[in-house]
Amino acid sequence: MFNKTYLGVAIAALLVHPFNASAASDADLQAIREQIQQLKQSYEQRIAQLEQRLQSAEATSKQAVAAAAQAQTTAQQTSVAQTAPRAVASTGGEGAFNPAISLILGGTYGTLRQNPAIPATGFAMNPNPGHERGFNLGESELGISANIDANYRGVATLALDPAGGVGVENAFVQTSALGNGLNLKFGRYFSGLGYLNEQHAHAWDFVDQPLVYAALWGNQLGEDGLQAKWLAPTDTFIEVGGELGRGRGFPGSDRIKNGAGSGVLFAHVGDDIGIEHSWRFGASLHKTHAADRISDAVPDLLGTAGGVSNSFSGDSQTTGLDFVWKYSPNGNISERYLKLQGEYFRRKESGLLTYDTAGANLTDSFSVTQSGWYLQSVYQFMPRWRAGLRYDRLDPGIASVGALNVGNVISSYGFQPTRTSLMLDYSQSEFSRLRLQLARDNSRQGLPDNQFFVQYIMSLGAHGAHQY
Repeated sequence: MFNKTYLGVAIAALLVHPFNASAASDADLQAIREQIQQLKQSYEQRIAQLEQRLQSAEATSKQAVAAAAQAQTTAQQTSVAQTAPRAVASTGGEGAFNPAISLILGGTYGTLRQNPAIPATGFAMNPNPGHERGFNLGESELGISANIDANYRGVATLALDPAGGVGVENAFVQTSALGNGLNLKFGRYFSGLGYLNEQHAHAWDFVDQPLVYAALWGNQLGEDGLQAKWLAPTDTFIEVGGELGRGRGFPGSDRIKNGAGSGVLFAHVGDDIGIEHSWRFGASLHKTHAADRISDAVPDLLGTAGGVSNSFSGDSQTTGLDFVWKYSPNGNISERYLKLQGEYFRRKESGLLTYDTAGANLTDSFSVTQSGWYLQSVYQFMPRWRAGLRYDRLDPGIASVGALNVGNVISSYGFQPTRTSLMLDYSQSEFSRLRLQLARDNSRQGLPDNQFFVQYIMSLGAHGAHQY
């Protein structure tokens, strides 16, 4: 400030009194010039210093803002991770050294008028998953998944039986770097046939599987083998796949020999219609061979009150069709959405049937074609609340029975099992679900059953998003 004042006074003096400057000696003029130059240099130096300080202050301010923003982001991420770990899981939540671990806890309370051990009429030679009366812990599910390296990913799902023991539902490796839409899965997995088969129990929209899944697949078809999928590079979703497996799951039987015991082919096509509609159609084919497949407590004509044990050896082929359509106003599924789905399966088996293995032990030819389908709809009418309606139907078919067993094995039941189910569920968050279900079960001839269920499903830890 002093330098600027001094410089102004000097310049004013020269302008106001030019005659004095003219009269001054050359030495005086030179001295004044030197003083002005010194003041100018000092002034410019001060300006440069101020500019440097300003730049430094701006840089420090930017660093502080960035640090504050980073701290806020970290705090928000920590808060989300603590209060909603599924949000982390939905993007994968896993790495090479950070596996995603989840635990699904579920249980039911069931009221049934009829004995749940009685199978659907005409399907006594098939597995009968049934239900449990009263309080039932159900099956807890422990899942672990992580990237193995740049080429592979591993998944294991362990089923914790309420009576004790651990079963392996899934334990497979997937490729992640083949490219060109190709993917391989090898190990133990749920088959890709149909629509519901690959979904774990906690993702079902009802307490139980449709009758056709319970009767033809024992709820789900699991395989030990190899699965290959190819996703076409098109805007329309087109997926084709195939499997070679051991054939351990019904309708096959475990093998003690080389080679594959079962094969599956499937194809899916789907697309979006605007932002509100989406759909998918699928077709599948399953072939396997049964060797001495035992069925207990079969109520054949000459059986005792508890039924007899039969054995079947032969070929089994099942074809299936499935579809799903989803609608959400403005594409906002968190508010409201409607899902409509259905599946149809038709199975033909032919081979040799041994009637009453512990008694008569009569073996002759046997073949039958059985089928079943379901249609269901689930509507989320407001956030957190859903309602659903499902109708199931089975056709036991008319069997062709060899001469030795014509009088022993029932060939035509003249009855088609059906069931109608209504459910209502509430999800406080994506980690919890409470469900009520009512069903009118007419799957056993002459034994109608009104069924009531209460179910809870709770999810702990990181769990990936479910498929479409």
